[in-house]
Amino acid sequence: MPDAPPTIDDASADDLSAATGTKWRLVTDQVMGGVSEARVRRATVAGRPAVHLTGDVNLANNGGFVQTTLDLRPDGGTVDASAWTGIAITVRGNGESYNLHLRTTDVRRPWQSYRQSFGTTGDWRTIRLPFDGFTAHRIDAPLDLSRLRRIGLVAIGREFRADLAVADLRFYA
Repeated sequence: MPDAPPTIDDASADDLSAATGTKWRLVTDQVMGGVSEARVRRATVAGRPAVHLTGDVNLANNGGFVQTTLDLRPDGGTVDASAWTGIAITVRGNGESYNLHLRTTDVRRPWQSYRQSFGTTGDWRTIRLPFDGFTAHRIDAPLDLSRLRRIGLVAIGREFRADLAVADLRFYA
């Protein structure tokens, strides 16, 4: 029986805490010498509480990403999401495309992940990202949904201004 509850984050906390009992963290390409800058915070965006990622993606110094990540368990362990079909995300943005990255225990390098892109508009909308739509990036292992560790919301790959608000993130069947 899967141990992943449906709600990952519903933006109900005042700080960066999620329903998982973990906190959203900011990671940029500066960890590898890049110069992209960003901020993640809780904010009310267009009338809804949300996790709000803003910043500038810059390709200088072999950079090119900003992201906010969320461990799925406070102890750094895994959840079994194999009974779910995918992840539903309620988002609002600036018309740019973003990625949702999944990490499992098979992912050992920072550049490895399972990825799926999604577009944004200036209106709130819920997007369903089915697990079978995620593609492996720089990893040969198939996506093992029984060993999910972390989710990342990522602005990546080109120079642009990131502005992504997430009001709800959950597994769906």
